[in-house]
This record gives sequence, structure tokens and C-alpha cells, in this order.
Amino acid sequence: MKKVLCVVFIGLLACQCGTPEKKEEMIAEESPMKEMVAIYKDVKLTADLASLSDKEKQMIPLMIEASDIMDELFWYEAYGKKDSLIAAVSDPYAKVFVQINYGPWDRLSDNEPFIEGVGTKPEGANFYPVDMTKEEFEAADLEGKASLYTFIRRDEAGNLKVVPYKEMFAEQVQKAADLIKQCATLAEDEGLKNYLTLRAEALLTDDYQPSDMAWMDMKTNGLDFVVGPIENYEDKLYNYKAAHEAYVLVKDKSWSERLAKYAQFLPELQKGIPVPAEYKAETPGTDADLNAYDVVYYAGDCNSGSKTIAINLPNDEQVQLAKGSRRLQLKNAMQAKFDHILLPISEELIHPEQRQHITFDAFFGNTMFHEVAHGLGIKNTLNGNGTVRNALKEHSSALEEGKADVLGLYMITQLHEKGEIEGDLKDYYVTFMASIFRSVRFGAASSHGKANMIRFNFFKEHGAFAKDEATATYKVDFEKMREAMNALSEKILVLQGNGDYDGVAQLVEDKGKISDVLQAELDRLAQKNIPVDIVFEQGVEVLGL
Repeated sequence: MKKVLCVVFIGLLACQCGTPEKKEEMIAEESPMKEMVAIYKDVKLTADLASLSDKEKQMIPLMIEASDIMDELFWYEAYGKKDSLIAAVSDPYAKVFVQINYGPWDRLSDNEPFIEGVGTKPEGANFYPVDMTKEEFEAADLEGKASLYTFIRRDEAGNLKVVPYKEMFAEQVQKAADLIKQCATLAEDEGLKNYLTLRAEALLTDDYQPSDMAWMDMKTNGLDFVVGPIENYEDKLYNYKAAHEAYVLVKDKSWSERLAKYAQFLPELQKGIPVPAEYKAETPGTDADLNAYDVVYYAGDCNSGSKTIAINLPNDEQVQLAKGSRRLQLKNAMQAKFDHILLPISEELIHPEQRQHITFDAFFGNTMFHEVAHGLGIKNTLNGNGTVRNALKEHSSALEEGKADVLGLYMITQLHEKGEIEGDLKDYYVTFMASIFRSVRFGAASSHGKANMIRFNFFKEHGAFAKDEATATYKVDFEKMREAMNALSEKILVLQGNGDYDGVAQLVEDKGKISDVLQAELDRLAQKNIPVDIVFEQGVEVLGL
């Protein structure tokens, strides 16, 4: 079993170099890739495991081993043959950067290639043939071609064919399923045992809905394991294909109890969204719950480039309408980003009079309600074009993230007025503003980064914030920010409800880019050596297991 996933810069060089003396020699070695690696802050991923039982502690190494298989599968989906790429790279810093990015393209710089001789990253990653055109795909009469869980390949005659994940990865998913079944036999919580049993079966059948339902039903588990093909961000051609990933999670029960009450407000908040009635007619599931976790292992999609700090799952619209969704706040990863990234950004770009409003509680709240807001709005188009996700294709993820951003702030505003959220509302607004600068640095290749570009430009045009030239910092106009929040909420929800592909494409074209003004601010942050994101030292040894 792999004890520590070597994605951390020092850890990777140590793995490659052997002796401490050789490691230090290579670290000192100059490389054009050195500054690129330095944009990631090394963080040791630990958690307090004292609340776990002996059997739960025995489950974690099995979950990590299964996670490493998900990591292998994501490598194939994102790039192809990992080993041949790494073997071809001699620069140790480049090797580190390849592993951080799961390929030779910089995920935080619009997927620009950083290895000589490597071309542009295919929009469809490795899910489709590189030479396939959209016209060829759309003309092909193939059952399952738009499925989340199929690859598109060519047969011997050169025609397109569908290959299910369960066939492409038959050996790997069997091994992962066996490991997850072992976890199920150790599980003392009946809900977790049922979920793990069904999830293992899902890997073998590509039918994930029963395990998603079971995952929503479990309430008293101390451990959680998010595993399988889940998000479709990697497929930028159509947003059809789900990529493999895994999180091993330890529930923080005291923090989770603080959050539990908010799910009950979803139907009421849905009714109040500032949008015409037909765009909020769907009723969100009320069985959703909010929980805080410490994450102890990342693998695959969630570990590539910028690291996820909150999860809203499942993505299946039928499950969401039936049971809602679960919002998982990854508290220790969130704290690391707040301490090492958001606070330094605020010191540089937020007006001195408003820096007092930058707080971890507000950062946690904004992130949490972003995830909650995924459950609001509209999932199916009003004109019979199917789900919003299918109608908007490659633009669906960026628009959905933008929706969650502004509706999350809307929810906070409404709940604060009801007295359900404590603290100063200005904390949430100013922290929200600072977070735009943090997330926009993820670049246009990231759905979250693109959503933040749209939001920055839209809010700027509406006067939600302005630059004070005397201090070269930004100051929030609280009333105009609220107006901009409502205006952008309506615009996004109408585009989603109409399934307006062309309208969304125009919005992305007009506002989903970094202006010269914004680029100048991002350059300031780079000159101050403020990290863009984090990488982890993680594994059973780090956890002391």
C-alpha cells in the first residue's frame, strides 16, 4: 500500500532523490519550473481521530488504498499514460508540477502546456478520441454516448463506439470494490455499511443512483467515503463525462450540529429568490443536511490543481429532487486556505477600514451556503430541453458555480435578517469580495475560476465595490452589492430555466475573462508571493495509523 501520496514538493523530491543530502542538492538546483511549483503551499493533512472506534481506524487505510485506484483512473481520464509522461520528464520541479496537475497542462493558467513539445489540452480530455469533432459525435447514433459513465472510442473501422467505465476499468474497479466491501464488513454504523455495500456494487455496474440514495439516508456515521466518478468538470467538450475521485472524511459532530438547522429553510428561501415564479417552481428536497468534516485524504479529480474545500452531492437531479443533497464542509482544508491565502490577499487588496470584516466564520459560512445554494433554483428547463446541465453543455458547470455564489450570499442575507445567522452581515460581504480575488486565480480552465471572473466583472459594473486609489485597495458598497447580487441571480436563473445555450455563451464571452485591471491586481498578489492554492502531505503515516 502506498503510505503517503507524494504530491507535496519536498515529499516528491525526497521520493525521487533517496538521500537527504541528494534531496537538498536538488532542491537548491535552479529550474524554470521552480516558481510555478512555489504557487502551491505545502500543508500536512491531519485530523483528530480520537473520536473514531478501532474498527473505523482500520477502515481508513482500506479507503486510502481504494482512493489510490481512483487516482489512477483519473490520471487516465485527464491525460492517458501517467508513467510514460513522468519518465520522459527529467527536471524534478517539472515532475512535481506534472503530478500536481495530473498532466502537462497548468490547471491554474487556462491549461497552458508547461512541458516542451506538448500541444493544447483536448477539450474532452481523454474521454473522447482527440480527432473527434462535435459534428461527428452529434451525428453518431450510439446508445449511452452522453452517459456520465462511458468513454467514446473508435472501433477497428474508425467509427465511434461507446465503452462503459465498468469495461474500460474492469480490473481496477473490481479491486476497488473488494476494498470497499472490506470497509463495509468493518462498518458499525448501519447507514454507512449499506452505502459502502451499494457503492462497491456501483463501481461494477455503473449504476450509482441506489448508492447515492443510500448515502443521503445515512445520518449517524463518523466516517464518510466519497468515491467514484462524480464531477464532470474535466469534460470541457460537453460536460457529460464524470471523472473519478475520492475523499476520506472524518465528521466533526459538534460543528455539524451547529449547521443542521439550515436545511429546513430551503423551501422558504426558494420561494423568495428574486426571479419570476416559473423559474423557482421546483421544490428543493428537504431531507438535505449540512455537515462539517476534516478531510484526511484527497485523490483524483478533487486533488488536481486547486483543491476542493466543500462538496455538494449527489449530482443526480432525480436524487436531489427526491432527497435533496448533502453539503460537506471540509473544515481543515478550508482553514488552511483562509490562513495561508485569504488573509494575505486581504492585507494587500481590501481597504484597511474593512479588513476587520475578514473572518473565518464568514469564509466558512459563504463556502457552506455556496454549496447549499446548488439545491436552489431550477434543475430542468422550462421549454422541454431536458435538464439544465444537458441544455447548457460545456457552459453548465461555470454557470452553476456562478449561481451558487450569488444565491449563497442571498441566503446568508435572508437568514441574517431572520436572526438565524449571528455576526455582522458586513463580514460576509467583505469576505465574499476578498474570496473573488482568491478564486479567480484558479483561471479560466476552472469552472469556479470562470464563475468568479463573471462575478467580478458584473459586480464591478454595478458598483458593488470600487478601488480607493489613495490606498490601492478595494472597498465594498454594501447596498449596491446587494443589488448586484439580486440582478446576477435573476440573470443566471433565467438563462438556466430557458436552457439558453447561446445566451450563456455570450455571458461567458463578455464577462468570463480577466480584464487588464483585474490582471494587475493578480500580478500584485504574485509579486507578494501569496500562494494560489495548497498541496497536501497525506496518508496513513501522516495520520499516525
